[in-house]
Amino acid sequence: MLTHHSRSLVLLLLISMVSVAENGGVDASFSSGERRVALVELYTSEGCSSCPPADRWFTKLKADPGLWKRFVPVAFHVDYWDYIGWHDRFARADYSARQRQYAEEGAATAVYTPGLFRGGKDWRGWRNGETVAIDRQKAGVLSVIVANNSAEVHFDSLDATSRQYTVHLALLGMNLRTAVRAGENRGRSLSHDFVALNLVSVPLERSGSGYTAITKLPDKSAEAEDIALAVWVSKEGAQKPVQAVGGYL
Repeated sequence: MLTHHSRSLVLLLLISMVSVAENGGVDASFSSGERRVALVELYTSEGCSSCPPADRWFTKLKADPGLWKRFVPVAFHVDYWDYIGWHDRFARADYSARQRQYAEEGAATAVYTPGLFRGGKDWRGWRNGETVAIDRQKAGVLSVIVANNSAEVHFDSLDATSRQYTVHLALLGMNLRTAVRAGENRGRSLSHDFVALNLVSVPLERSGSGYTAITKLPDKSAEAEDIALAVWVSKEGAQKPVQAVGGYL
């Protein structure tokens, strides 16, 4: 059963969708529900010989029935392997800094690749073939409307102690391939999915009983025919995700 806050958010979302439709139509809309959806982050590099197995595991998530409902995957390519001879075209220093920030916050004991985080914590269960477990804790409804290269975000938090949130939007490239010509993976053809092509973060503003923000979608740092969007919120000043949502565009 929806709470009063959730009903208010749904009404606001419907009003927003009507408004957007009148101005050109809705490209996509996503909603998380109240139960927490896990953000699953892969830190990887085309210059790392131990990363391809993790990349393949990530690709298998496309067929997992829990995709977008139970978890939202994002592959961040780090740049600290570029020095050994192969420049990863998807790598960004910001993604390396994000992984280091997790270590500084105590979510991981070291910075390494391939590194996976589930719900903001270092997770190695994927190596044993584990699936992403259901998180039964409620976190609030996160909804997103995408139209005309912009996103309207609404978050109905269930945490009465928090007053400030930041929303993060990552444009994801799917079905990407790279012929690696140098470094540890020289001569290999690598496949990637859910690759973060860019990331933007903006503060959420208080709006009635919830929070809202309107922002442009991130620009693509590399071309990809198939695109998805991952959206998550975190408390201001912290990196751990509170709620996530996403889907194909």
